[in-house]
Amino acid sequence: MLVISWWLHLKMLAVSAFEGVFQVIWPLFFATTAFLVYRQADDPQVMVYAGLGAAVMGIWSVIATTASGVLQRERWLGTLELLVASPTRFALILVPITTAMATLGLYSLGSTLLWGWLLFDISVPVADPFLFVVSVVASILSIALIGFLLSVSVVRYRTAWALGNLLEYPGWLLCGFLVPLTLFPTWAAWISYVLPPTWGMEAIRLSASGDSPWAQVLVCLGLGIVYGAVGALLSETVLRSARRHATLSLT
Repeated sequence: MLVISWWLHLKMLAVSAFEGVFQVIWPLFFATTAFLVYRQADDPQVMVYAGLGAAVMGIWSVIATTASGVLQRERWLGTLELLVASPTRFALILVPITTAMATLGLYSLGSTLLWGWLLFDISVPVADPFLFVVSVVASILSIALIGFLLSVSVVRYRTAWALGNLLEYPGWLLCGFLVPLTLFPTWAAWISYVLPPTWGMEAIRLSASGDSPWAQVLVCLGLGIVYGAVGALLSETVLRSARRHATLSLT
């Protein structure tokens, strides 16, 4: 059920004109800005750092801005009640949706790397392709589980998408996509350590440079599972409240 649902939603998102623009073109604006800023350092290693960070940044942007509104979209389509009433647990319905969104972020990752190579001559060496793929997959899964938690956390708000937008830019900073965590205060670094994308980004950079990323991959997946478990518990609580107060449709 999880695989079929993921594949179904992935196909629907892949043929959406809006999602295509958002996944491919929109991240290029931010990537271009980052490349122009980091190019002033005149250091190839700095450009590689920025190239990888900008590529993964697109996956986070997808989840932060769209996963928060996934239930609102189902509500507008009139299918939210059907999803809630289905025999399958609600959490198992939402996880494939956010996973499909995060998977579509691979468009952003590929287009950003290609954009950096064509326009800024940024060649990102991948010393171990297998570990690089493992790190990317772990990052996608963990970010998808964050999106799952986010989607059920804001289901009671009509402007859920706006709340998700607020998390996009702090996530760029706290997860170390473009700015090293050593530049932040200690309290900000501790927040970064409990965010799975921080460890996923580190694993991707380590695998690209030829170092072992297994510790970071395991931490990334472990934190993602924790976020998913919290989201599953919260989803049941939210549904019980919505049924008790008849507020599922927010009418």
